[in-house]
Amino acid sequence: MQNKRNGIPITREYITSLGQKLYVKLTEVVRQELAAITEEECIDYIYNLVINRTYEGYVGEIDTIYGQLQALIGHEIMAAPDDWDRRYGVDFYIAINDKHIGLQIKPISSGMTLNDYQWVEMHRRAHERFTQDFGGHVFFVFSVKNGDNKAIHNIDVVEQIQTEIARLQTL
Repeated sequence: MQNKRNGIPITREYITSLGQKLYVKLTEVVRQELAAITEEECIDYIYNLVINRTYEGYVGEIDTIYGQLQALIGHEIMAAPDDWDRRYGVDFYIAINDKHIGLQIKPISSGMTLNDYQWVEMHRRAHERFTQDFGGHVFFVFSVKNGDNKAIHNIDVVEQIQTEIARLQTL
């Protein structure tokens, strides 16, 4: 081969020597380091990962809802009772007269393997029950990381929520 890396010709022998060095690192160094890991360290790692990710997600939801959405729609947004998340797929709600609008907040990172449509379909029946029980529709608010902050990804949802507020106010 005619390519060079740092002045060294990239030959079959050079690539073979890199493969041999990698093999030594994996079979000697990495194997020793893996053998030194304890079960307790693995449990602690997973515990911290789950707790920290859950907390970060919750704080991100709060920041997105209270920091942005509430100011944009001009109505108080309240945390839904705990059982509403499981029963209706609702994290927050807006009370309009004796009706409620539901809000489901999802960080885009949680939807890496699901698109917006799949999230909506996955919660469709629960959201229909919410509408039957409380009169208002449920809206997905997708948040996305914007630097150190969260931002509303589907900003068009603000207008949809405002339309639903207006509808409920006329009932």
